Amino acid sequence: MQNMPQRVPSLKQGKMDLYWAYENMQIIDQIIKRYKSKDTLEGYSIGICLHITKETAVLILGLQQLGAEIFICPANPLSTQEHIVSLLKEKGIKVYREKGKTIQSFFKNMDMVLDNKPNIIVDDGGEFHKRALQKNYKIFGGTEETSSGVNRLNAWYKKKIIKYPIIAVNQSRTKNLFDNRYGTGQSTIDGILRTTGILLAGKRIIVCGYGWVGKGIANNAKGLGAKVIVTEIDPVNALEAFMDGFEVKPISDTTSFGDVYITCTGQLRVIRQEHIKNMKNGVILCNAGHFDVEIDMDYLNSEDNHPTTIRKNLKCYKINKKNIYLLAEGRVINLVGGDGNSPEIMALSFANQLLSIIHISNNCNKLEPKVYSVPKKIENEIGVLALKSFNIQIDNITKEQESYFYS
Repeated sequence: MQNMPQRVPSLKQGKMDLYWAYENMQIIDQIIKRYKSKDTLEGYSIGICLHITKETAVLILGLQQLGAEIFICPANPLSTQEHIVSLLKEKGIKVYREKGKTIQSFFKNMDMVLDNKPNIIVDDGGEFHKRALQKNYKIFGGTEETSSGVNRLNAWYKKKIIKYPIIAVNQSRTKNLFDNRYGTGQSTIDGILRTTGILLAGKRIIVCGYGWVGKGIANNAKGLGAKVIVTEIDPVNALEAFMDGFEVKPISDTTSFGDVYITCTGQLRVIRQEHIKNMKNGVILCNAGHFDVEIDMDYLNSEDNHPTTIRKNLKCYKINKKNIYLLAEGRVINLVGGDGNSPEIMALSFANQLLSIIHISNNCNKLEPKVYSVPKKIENEIGVLALKSFNIQIDNITKEQESYFYS
């Protein structure tokens, strides 16, 4: 039997997906309507390195409606939705996406965006900012979407490398409390189930890292009947996991029984050679952190440089006569194996991005070259818009309470 050609989603499907995202991202639409008549971003060029999904398209087209010229490249080659790329190009967005999965093509895409000399930078992981900081272009400011990216930016600030103000979107409560915990928590499990089809009930799931993403994954897995063990290097996070009802152990103490390992730390080689060598036959490894560095890919490929592809995004490595299964080539399983976070959740994250970009455009001459938190005013505005979109009402403080509070 001849291999059937793989169906590529059409431009029409891209439009339908965009419609679905818009329907569930009303916060973005409300912000656009509020600022559109003011030509808020007229004359600005924005360089973007994000996962190219239907939700990202809502943000990009919103920025375009506010007057900005947009240049975009993917934050991950495997997470790019091809029909959304076609849709963005039809809308006049310049997408730089050289084919290939190598790190060289990844950086080349960024450089092609930067060659357009954007004056605002939007990143997801820190690599794009790193490339931008090496250039001598006039950049007014930028934003950063992820925990790993913010950690790197803070380290660079201490080394006095930062040359322009950057708003750490990930530090916003309306981002990390919901996107990382509820969004990635759900979509990671979804990506694993789509890729493998396994039953999670009764499985021993090892969650490496108990930050907001780890909390979300652990609780979603627990809700499906999995036996969850958490590994940590932070004593307070480890104590929190214990108080939340999870076992807490070093990774090395779990290798004899762990069924599925999920890394979500943003760190290098969390699962290493000494762990993999002792893991049981049939173990599944996957990553929910930003980059494909958390699982020791060098060791896996050195032991078996021709792994068997079982199905899409599922490979089997033969190591010490054992089957070691790797999902999504060690890249983010929720985006490569699934559709990523839900539009309702991404509306909160991208509202932070959108309002932070507007804040930079209005205040770039007043801001110092350092890493900023999202202004409290923006966080509160997003909270109000989100409650409205969910048709939720809350109490207001009384004058008597206000007087008591500030007395």
